[in-house]
Amino acid sequence: MERITSRQNKLLQHVKKLQSSRSYRYQWGQFVADGTKLLGEAVRWYGGLETVILQEGVTAEVPEGVRTVEIPAELMRAVSTMEAPQGALFVCRMPEPKPLELRGGCLILDGVQDPGNLGTILRTADALEVPVVLTEGCADPYGEKTVRASMGAVFRTQPQQAARAEILARCRESGIPLAVTALTPDARDIREASLAEMALVIGSEGRGVSADFLAAAENRLIIPMNPRCESLNAAVAATIVMWQMRR
Repeated sequence: MERITSRQNKLLQHVKKLQSSRSYRYQWGQFVADGTKLLGEAVRWYGGLETVILQEGVTAEVPEGVRTVEIPAELMRAVSTMEAPQGALFVCRMPEPKPLELRGGCLILDGVQDPGNLGTILRTADALEVPVVLTEGCADPYGEKTVRASMGAVFRTQPQQAARAEILARCRESGIPLAVTALTPDARDIREASLAEMALVIGSEGRGVSADFLAAAENRLIIPMNPRCESLNAAVAATIVMWQMRR
């Protein structure tokens, strides 16, 4: 095991940049996760584990061939973004991009920007086996907050990422009906729709679904709720939709 004691070490500087910059993550094709439980999930499910940084006194089972580094507790507190670090930081390789695949019963997230919401949705999608596609404007699924909120779901089931135009073209080519959640007078109860046959779009809490999807949608759906309530949290709405998809 290597040992590092300086904040100026190149590996630790690299980790800090991966934590703070989305463009840097995609430039290097790497992302960082924090915590012993998440490390266990990555070891069990993900083949892209590259480097593990452990606080002295913390132990973990690390696959053979993975670089392992030990650092003092004060250095872990300086590098980790958590208020109370668990003593394990690790760097993973991002999954290789694949051609977009759509099918009925998939969820499209349109500009969901909150990493906590996104991570929660990915966690639920993994549990219910619902494929997820992210459009431009969504939070980074490999940002540290998203990975933490997903509770390791990104290590088991990776979301796809695609532009709106590509998603619309693929729906047309494959004959997949497009549906959107919308607060419009013509929206019908989601319980009346065959969600397992549709690609369903959920927008951000602030802006809702984009104009491109609204214009192309063959179905506008609404989650029935008390009339005095304007909307639901994006993660809660997505959970209800995915549950209905699996019924």
